[in-house]
Amino acid sequence: MKNFTKLFMIAIAMTMATNGLYAQKIGIKAGFNLSNMLIEDEDEIYSNDFKMKPGFHLGAIVDIPLNDMFSIETGLLLSTKGFKLSEEETEMGETFKYEFKYNLIYLDIPLTAKASFNVGDAKIYGAFGPYIGIGLSGTVKSELSFAGETESNSEIIDWGSDENNDELKRLDYGLTMGVGVEINSIQIGITYGLGLANISPYVEYDSKINNRVLGISVGYFFGGN
Repeated sequence: MKNFTKLFMIAIAMTMATNGLYAQKIGIKAGFNLSNMLIEDEDEIYSNDFKMKPGFHLGAIVDIPLNDMFSIETGLLLSTKGFKLSEEETEMGETFKYEFKYNLIYLDIPLTAKASFNVGDAKIYGAFGPYIGIGLSGTVKSELSFAGETESNSEIIDWGSDENNDELKRLDYGLTMGVGVEINSIQIGITYGLGLANISPYVEYDSKINNRVLGISVGYFFGGN
């Protein structure tokens, strides 16, 4: 983690140093998330039956050109993460249905290198780079339905590194990769966030929890060419 953070800060410093070479573009971005989580230990993978949970992301972005082809994009994005699990069984003519959702909200700071290619009046780009995320809030919601009765429950997630009292570590980090198109001031893209941080506070049995997020977004830049 120390090396990852060091590289992240060096990249930010280099980006700031090149800020005066080309006109930066400031904009907003919002879109749709499909998130999931990988949960495993040394004995088993527990997330094989998890389903992607729909959500959103939104925030401010800055695109800093390095030359006509390459640029650096960063920003501050509120992003939902988590997963959902649904199970249904029928016994003696009665249907048993269980739904479970992990609803997490993070503040993500991406730092992606972009390579753009002109295609007519548009630009096609590919992006790759690290991100750091900070867990802001989270809830666990469950719903049990049986014999015409439904029981719901909601609990607030405790963030921290105490394996006896906490459920998730607050700090997340990983890699972001994506492709998209820019037409004038409009940016349309698809990204995949690969969580590399083990956000499980449990140390026994080599327990691991990693975030996974697929995002589809639309952005608008207020300045620049």
